[in-house]
Amino acid sequence: MKKILITGGCGFIGSHLVEFFLKKKIKITVLDKKGKRFSINWLKNLKHKNLNVILDDIRNKKKVFKLVKSSDYIIHLAALVSIPHSYLKPYDHISTNIVGTFNILDACKTYKKKCIITSSSETYGSGKFLPMNENHPLNAQSPYAATKIGADQLAMSYNKSFNLKVKIIKPFNCFGPRQSTRAIIPSIITQMIQKANFVKIGNTQTYRDYTYIKDLCNAYWLLYKSSKGYGQTFNVGSNRTIKIINIYKILKDYLKFKGKLKIEKRRFRPKKSEVSKLLCDNRLFKKNFKWRSNKIEHTIKETLEWYKSNKNLFKSKNYNI
Repeated sequence: MKKILITGGCGFIGSHLVEFFLKKKIKITVLDKKGKRFSINWLKNLKHKNLNVILDDIRNKKKVFKLVKSSDYIIHLAALVSIPHSYLKPYDHISTNIVGTFNILDACKTYKKKCIITSSSETYGSGKFLPMNENHPLNAQSPYAATKIGADQLAMSYNKSFNLKVKIIKPFNCFGPRQSTRAIIPSIITQMIQKANFVKIGNTQTYRDYTYIKDLCNAYWLLYKSSKGYGQTFNVGSNRTIKIINIYKILKDYLKFKGKLKIEKRRFRPKKSEVSKLLCDNRLFKKNFKWRSNKIEHTIKETLEWYKSNKNLFKSKNYNI
C-alpha cells in the first residue's frame, strides 16, 4: 500500500484531501500544527486504520525529515494563508511558508522522494492579462503572496539544481464545506443563516475565480497519479470569474435573505495590496490531465447546505478568526 505524507492535512483543503485519498486505499500520514490558530482540526474525530495524524510544526526539520523518509510521496499544503495576518505578522509567514517548504524540499532531495507543492493564485496579483496562464508575471501584493512566490521559486530551483521530482499546483480561490468564515463565501452564508439584519463585507467590486473543493481534490489526485508534469506549475481554476457583489446576490436569492448589505471599510485591503481581478487559464492542466470543474451556481448550493447543517460550529472563536 502506498504511503503519502500530507502536510497541513487538518485544515480546510487538507482534510478534504485526506478523506479523498483514503478512499483510494492509500495510507496517509498527516503533519499539522499543534494548537492551530486559524482553523479547526477537521481530522480530530476521524478514525481510520490507514490514517496517522502527527501534531508538530513544519519548521521542525528533524520531524519533517523523519516523516518524509518513511513516505512514498509528499503533498505539501502546510502554510499560513491569512492575508490580513500577513500584514501583522510577516515573519510568521516567512518562517512557515518559506522555511517550512525548504524543509520539505530538502528532505525530498535527501531521500529521493517525489512531491507536490501547493502555491496560490495570489502570486499573480491583479491580472495584467486575462485569463491568467502559468506565464503571467508574478506580483506580490501582500507579504503572504511574497512568501508563496519565494516557496515556489525555491521548489523550481530544487528541480533545476538537483533534478528533484516536484510539481506545483496553483489553486484559484477554493471554497466549500469547512472553509473558515474569514473567507467571503462562508462569511456571507453564516451571516445570512443567522438571520442578521445586515451582511457585513468589505470590497464587493473585486473579481475571483472560484474552484470547488471536490474538484480541487480530484486535481491533486490526477497530478499525483501522473508521471507527467515534474518541474512545472499548473493553474487549477474554473476559467470563470465572478464579482463579489454577484456572489452576495446569488446567496441572497438562494436563502431569500431580507436584510441589507453593509460595506465595512475596515475589511478592505490596503489600496495597493488589493487584487482586483483573478481569472484562471486552466488549459494546460485540462490538456495534460483531463480535468474538469463544476460551475459555482451548482456547487455553492452544496456548500450552503453544509453550513446550514453545522450552525453550532460558528460559535467557535477559532473558526471565525
